[in-house]
Amino acid sequence: MKIEIWSDYVCPFCYIGKKQLEKAIQDTGYDGQVELIYKSYQLDPTTPVDSNVSVYESLAKKYEISFEKAQEMTEGVTARAKEVGLNYNFSNLMEENTLKAHRLVKWAEQQGDVTALVESLLYSHFIEGKRIGQDEVLLTIAEQVGLQREEVAKILVADTFKEEVEADIQEGLQLGVRGVPFFVLNRKYGISGAQPQQVFEETLHKVAEEEGLKPKLTMAGSEDSGICTDDSCKF
Repeated sequence: MKIEIWSDYVCPFCYIGKKQLEKAIQDTGYDGQVELIYKSYQLDPTTPVDSNVSVYESLAKKYEISFEKAQEMTEGVTARAKEVGLNYNFSNLMEENTLKAHRLVKWAEQQGDVTALVESLLYSHFIEGKRIGQDEVLLTIAEQVGLQREEVAKILVADTFKEEVEADIQEGLQLGVRGVPFFVLNRKYGISGAQPQQVFEETLHKVAEEEGLKPKLTMAGSEDSGICTDDSCKF
């Protein structure tokens, strides 16, 4: 089963949706049978790389509201994040240009699995309040997940993999992506937004049935408690 995920690393609902999908895969027993493919999407590509504007200030300007109203706007998504085990702290967040983060992931895909990198980018931004649009932060994140710092530095400076990021965005638009997160399962089913876990589970079961996949057994108790094998019994 293949699931493509269009998301941006500064989208609060993208992190929530990611956690809900992962929990749905685990709870339905399809872990190990699902290939996750991360696709790029930029909510605001015009954000200056060197911006020192807080998320609250950015929201206030965008929606023409007060700073206090902007703070109130984030309370709902903060509560939703907590439901999936994420402790958002918007007071620490700055607006970020995510192009370099997306380019980094596109390069890292050629090195292997990017699951840890994607998780680290989201965690670093929303939980730790780190500046994921800045080179030094990206270098540290990349190094922590096992990527070569020197190679990553070359990628960030050379401005490579920009075309791959743009290709993802255009591909998403052609599929009907107008916001993120957006999940595409086997190029047949689409899920828009951080839907309830039940929605993910129902769609996973539907795709699995079409593919003839069976969920794995969830083992309870101790594996070696009171069992006889072909060779012996453990007394």
